[in-house]
Order: sequence, then structure tokens, then C-alpha cells
Amino acid sequence: MSAPTPDFALTYRDMMLDGFVREVETTKRVLAAVPDGKKDYRPDPCARTAWELAWHLANTDVQFLDGIANLEFTMANPAAEDKPKTIAEVVDWYDRNIKRGADRVRALSAAQLLTPIDFLGVFNLPAAFYLGFLNNHSIHHRGELATYLRPMGSKVPSIYGGSYDEPFQAAA
Repeated sequence: MSAPTPDFALTYRDMMLDGFVREVETTKRVLAAVPDGKKDYRPDPCARTAWELAWHLANTDVQFLDGIANLEFTMANPAAEDKPKTIAEVVDWYDRNIKRGADRVRALSAAQLLTPIDFLGVFNLPAAFYLGFLNNHSIHHRGELATYLRPMGSKVPSIYGGSYDEPFQAAA
């Protein structure tokens, strides 16, 4: 297998980042559907609470973008005073920081995108390749959180087509 070329790295980054940014809009809708009064809900004693899962989803997406842009994964959490306290604050924080992180990744050169980054001793991939991991990780946890919504008394937004609560609407 040959090494990825600079053109490949730039094209891959653009394709994966554009796709991820489109997914972010759906993720914000799922996050926003978590009722603040039910943040402690968990479907099983071994599961994360809705709040823990919502924060993990939002924060880890941003940590991945920052790690790619920094060419180093530290997975640093924001200071306690900067951490959101309500679901609406999580959605706002996520929106602002995803845009910032995506802009930083968009600014990387081909050489930077091809730079191998160690991911906590588990992976050592070119920076651009973590965009695929980011997308999969985000979709996985968004789906997990979506399964919490109805038992919490919330509505499930349309994700990849209609839901019971938001039926598919064909374009006119």
C-alpha cells in the first residue's frame, strides 16, 4: 500500500470535515432534546447518565478537532467555570467550539494532515485519518443518546430519515 499523497490528504480532509459538519446539525438537535430535568436518567446502572453522555459527545468531538489541529491529543477538558451547566449551554458551547475547531482543521496544510499523531498509545495515524474516527465516534454516541430521549419523555428528532416524533417529509 502506498503512502497517502498531499492531494489525497487535502481532499480527504475536505470530504470528511464537510460530512462531519453536516452531522453536527443533527447532533445539536439530539443534544437539545435532552430535558434538563431528566439529566440524571440512565437506562441501566452501568450506563452513563444523559448528562454524562451529552457532555462526552460534545466535549470529545471538540477534543478530537483540537487534537487534529494541534497535531497532538491531550484530551484536555475545559476549566470547571467554562463547562456548561444546562443542556442549552452544552448546545451553544458545542456549536461555538465545533466551528472553531473545524476552522482550525481546515487551515492545516497537506504536510500537517499527513503528520502521524499518537492517540494515547492506541493509534498512530496521519492527522487527517482521525476525522473518520471522529465521525464514527460522534455518530455512535449520538445514537446512544437518541435512545435515551423517549424514555426521558422527550421527542426523538429525525436523524437519517423520519422518526415517530418527526415523520419524514417528502420534498414538494
